Amino acid sequence: MLDFSNTNTVWASILAETFKRLGLTTAVICPGSRSTPLAIAFAQTDGVEAIPILDERSAAFFALGIARQAGHPVVLVCTSGTAAANFYPAVIEARESRVPLVVLTADRPPELRDCHSGQTIDQTKLYNTYPNWYAELALPSLDIEILAYLRQTLIHAWERSRYPVAGVVHLNIPFRDPLAPIPDTTAAALQSQLEPEDFFYGITSSPLTPHPGLRLAGLRLASLTPTPLTPLQEWKQYDRGIIIAGIAQPQQPREYCGAIAQLAKTLKFPVLAEALSPARNYADLNPYLISTYDLIVRNPQLAQQLQPKIVIQIGELPTSKDLRHWLSVTQPQRWIVDPCDHNLDPLHGKTIHLRTTVEQLAQLIEPKAPTAYLQLWCDVEAKVRSACDRTMTEIDHLFEGKAAWLLSQTLPPATPLFVANSMPVRDMEFFWKPSNSNIRPFFNRGANGIDGTLSTALGVAYRNQSSVLLTGDLALLHDTNGFLINNKFVGHLTIVLINNNGGGIFEMLPISKFEPPFEEFFATPQNIDFAQLCATYNVEHELIYSWEQLQQKLNPLPTKGIRVLELKTDRKADAKWRKDNLGKLATEYL
Repeated sequence: MLDFSNTNTVWASILAETFKRLGLTTAVICPGSRSTPLAIAFAQTDGVEAIPILDERSAAFFALGIARQAGHPVVLVCTSGTAAANFYPAVIEARESRVPLVVLTADRPPELRDCHSGQTIDQTKLYNTYPNWYAELALPSLDIEILAYLRQTLIHAWERSRYPVAGVVHLNIPFRDPLAPIPDTTAAALQSQLEPEDFFYGITSSPLTPHPGLRLAGLRLASLTPTPLTPLQEWKQYDRGIIIAGIAQPQQPREYCGAIAQLAKTLKFPVLAEALSPARNYADLNPYLISTYDLIVRNPQLAQQLQPKIVIQIGELPTSKDLRHWLSVTQPQRWIVDPCDHNLDPLHGKTIHLRTTVEQLAQLIEPKAPTAYLQLWCDVEAKVRSACDRTMTEIDHLFEGKAAWLLSQTLPPATPLFVANSMPVRDMEFFWKPSNSNIRPFFNRGANGIDGTLSTALGVAYRNQSSVLLTGDLALLHDTNGFLINNKFVGHLTIVLINNNGGGIFEMLPISKFEPPFEEFFATPQNIDFAQLCATYNVEHELIYSWEQLQQKLNPLPTKGIRVLELKTDRKADAKWRKDNLGKLATEYL
């Protein structure tokens, strides 16, 4: 259990054993010299799977993906120097999307800093304000009191990665030589003094439970009376209210969607459900589900008719720019229901933040009668949804947006689906059809970058149900080192690659009208042969020529390995289709 070879091995093995007893199951290890004691300790700790990953940026996003789907912390280890800097993008994403990570950066001892010793940079608070907590550990010591300090610091670090809001903890860990497990008689003598079961007594893993300060009973709002019953009672007085089921990745999606549905059925409010919420995939729970809100509010007449007086926002706002503009213009009173301590209102509207969960709120209110406003929303949704589905059905060529629509009806039940940023998340919002599929969407919408797309998806799929990644070519190319995980990957990931040879999202922006420099500096086509790229990494590749072929490949899914299904599309033609048609899909209602 503990390695008494020398001071560093004792220190590192206590660290690994403490985290194991707290509930750690996975450690992602990047190669390097200064982190040798940590790598050996995790590799030798029974019950903790240590996974070696070469590229630090890829490793960090892989760990993020595992932690995202599992809901509990993953340890991430690297050596000193710029290796740690490569973790930064994933640290930012984990903070912004509230994913628990414990980042361990090995470092040189103080006497080797600021003197041009190799592979040494200033790692003090390297990630600035993004971690929930930062500490530099003391230099390894065999003193029992210092070992107790180590144990208790690690317990606190574990807690801070989960409470009060999940996020990153960064521990910077200096080591002196020898870094290898070279025997030392002093450390061996400690073995007779340190009784592990006594030393680790009382350390157990605990389930993720709400922080006491976030429980509904403890809710306090400056602008309200000290009880949440006041907003609940206030909501019941409104006939023109909506619920927005925004971007969310709940660990218990059915319970989460059921609570939103209960709130909707109680208040008789429609639920505008973002495709990156599980709500669209539990449609049987909610009779008031609205999936075409982006298309609806593009219609000026409908946008005017459907103006709400009150909005209950669950989680983060949907991606839709048109929905955000509509809320900014109409300025309804908004209540944001989310237990985190983040500011979730980029619109800076008339907003009150209820820092609790929708599961807790939904149980506290009695139902009221349906309203004409609710019926109007449901009527519009039925017609626009029908128009959207009919339009998608009639499209035979490989239009990018149809891929998202087809996936919503083809993937096996409960498939984990990772959605890349830029156009895929928007096509999901435009076209993803509600169903009872229980498909689980995953995404990196904390910072919304394309960093680590492939690696995060592999982390989500690791030892999980066969999974799918929907991505564009640039997001995949930005993270091709993720394919190096193939040799250690356990599970299956199908990559649905929309290859339009460039950044399709930029075609939707005003800069697309300026050529030059648009194509070279914004669309940035790379002209990559993905069949050859996949062959380099020993990854299966298949070119898709028809929607029927794609459907056959998506259900059932394989159980092992990584494969790429490539759809070659016309970036400019597809962008023109969206500009010409998205605004028209709601006109049939009038």
